[in-house]
Amino acid sequence: MLDIQKRLTKSFYVLLSLPTTAMGFALCVQIAALSWILNTKYGLDLDKIGLVWASGPLAGILGQVIVGIISDKVWFWNGRRRPFILIGGTIAALMLLALPNIGVINEKMGIGSLIGVAITVALTLDLAINVSFNPTRSIIADVTPAGAARTKGYTWMQTISGLFGVLAYLIGAFISNYVLIYMGAVLVLLFSWIPMFFIKEPRDLNEQAAADTGTVNTVTSWTAFLKICLAHAFTWLGVQTMFIYNFAYIKEIIMGYKITEELTATQNNDIGFANGIAFAVLNTVGFLLPALVLEPLTERFGRARVHTACIAIMALGYALIYFGGQSNMMLFVFMAVVGIGWSAVVSLPFAIMSEVVDQRKMGLFMGLFNLSVVLPQLVASGLGGFIKNQPDKSAIYLISMLALAVSAALWLLVKDKGTPSTGKMAPAGH
Repeated sequence: MLDIQKRLTKSFYVLLSLPTTAMGFALCVQIAALSWILNTKYGLDLDKIGLVWASGPLAGILGQVIVGIISDKVWFWNGRRRPFILIGGTIAALMLLALPNIGVINEKMGIGSLIGVAITVALTLDLAINVSFNPTRSIIADVTPAGAARTKGYTWMQTISGLFGVLAYLIGAFISNYVLIYMGAVLVLLFSWIPMFFIKEPRDLNEQAAADTGTVNTVTSWTAFLKICLAHAFTWLGVQTMFIYNFAYIKEIIMGYKITEELTATQNNDIGFANGIAFAVLNTVGFLLPALVLEPLTERFGRARVHTACIAIMALGYALIYFGGQSNMMLFVFMAVVGIGWSAVVSLPFAIMSEVVDQRKMGLFMGLFNLSVVLPQLVASGLGGFIKNQPDKSAIYLISMLALAVSAALWLLVKDKGTPSTGKMAPAGH
């Protein structure tokens, strides 16, 4: 074991964050480029794009749960989570390379179904991300003690991951989405593989938990877990609606084109630029706040309270876009407000959830928790036809606003399992 892991130094938290960063970067590439490339290069409409996006969450429903259960119990390649991170990262990198070559793959293989190839690539990419995301998040809980140190692990995870997410969107906006895709394939492969040779996983999770905290949490508070899942699900309904259809909002509301209208390469690049900058702003706020602002606030006020406030602010940001985001500049400004909520969404829920479940089954519960992400993704993916038929595409942000408002109300029902000032957590279920 490296000395930095024994002492839980900042450099160790950075190293521990890289596998999640790899999967987050792959997801950013998917968000920035998938809808854009399907519409501008292959001419798919919103309902078909929604169908392509739906394939990934379907894979995730089984993928994360199954991988979580297996990774809790197996040990090979000198690790519990390591094998799935290595395999998932490799497949994700390959599928990123396939994204801009969907047409070529369709033609060379004589498949005769562009949307079929697109679904296959999206499905495999999302399955690879799902296979890896669970272990990359579970390993943080495996090697950090409960309480403040674990919160730090997840906030640093988002800080590093979010930084590279911003880089992804800026590359897509200022250079091109194609450069982003190919660069992403290389980064995903490196960040999945290199850290796994330096992080030592505990062979016995019971012994690790006892060594870290003096107790072993073998109790799951199902009521608390389900409350967290329900609140998180409404968050992701709003977030995923934004991710999938924001380019359509830009194309019709800001640029003034019809979603079915064929545009010039320059016009398509303008839409891609605006989409990239909007998400870059979102992720800039998202990576700056967790370690610098959210972590100190959680020590004072508790994670659940801080997270609830952030989700309420996110709902406000969506409302501002709905009522006043009809220009690029205003969209960018209001996206910064949304970013406050985003900074919490991708960091705090994992720490909150990890403290109410059996520590020996973290992979399983990470997989079950992922259902609160993928099921809302399916709902959001199915909204393509509804949004397509709306004369005003601002309906995209009306849906997001309402979903986040409901989520904030549900998060009010979630309580922290300990005293914020000390970071010491009571056993789950008490």
